[in-house]
Amino acid sequence: FHTFPKTALVIESILAKAAPHTSTAYYRRPSSETGQPGAFTVNLHAPHKRPKWEMLPLTLHEALPGHHLQIALAQERSHQPAFRRHLAVSAYVEGWALYAEGLAVELGLETQPEHRVGRLVYDLWRSVRLVVDTGLHHRQWTRQEAIDYFLANCPKTRLDALIEVDRYIAWPGQALAYKIGQLKFRELRARAEKQLGTRFDVRAFHDAVLLSGALPLDLLEEQVDQWIESESAR
Repeated sequence: FHTFPKTALVIESILAKAAPHTSTAYYRRPSSETGQPGAFTVNLHAPHKRPKWEMLPLTLHEALPGHHLQIALAQERSHQPAFRRHLAVSAYVEGWALYAEGLAVELGLETQPEHRVGRLVYDLWRSVRLVVDTGLHHRQWTRQEAIDYFLANCPKTRLDALIEVDRYIAWPGQALAYKIGQLKFRELRARAEKQLGTRFDVRAFHDAVLLSGALPLDLLEEQVDQWIESESAR
């Protein structure tokens, strides 16, 4: 990466009263008005039920180079109007975070076999919830049918399955947005690599997709195509 946010990132625990009903971790946005840093907020409830192999992809997704890098950079674009700095397009924001998980190999972070297991299981989890989200909201699955499918096809804990399925019930389509966004980021990077060849610089590509803040995917694609054109002309 060329560009990093100036905004601090801290690690916090999820409040004990909320932890039993909350996912393993999440990112809390910083506030430019109050000076509050971004926070990688971790669930310490029932740690014996939470596998250690998930910590690497979870950290890449929620902290760096995932949500904190993208969201803090967007908020620091002072030349942008406020709605652009704080816009949250799920397919972009979550798609970037999934793309960031996939950078583990390039960053040299997969030093143990369980790290690769964690990455592959997380990708399987995101594939399973494409089915579960669609099953619940298009095919009228029951909550129990969704839980059973989740547990039959993904090596996540029952605690995770219960929390996740209730989340999908309450937020239709959001799980689909993750994978749609990730595939678009991968597609655009592959296009840039093919068209630019040896002139492709992954750091410059990351600036091109991050420094305008969150965008609808059609506008992101248009922006990357313009960047490829400008790089080709140099």
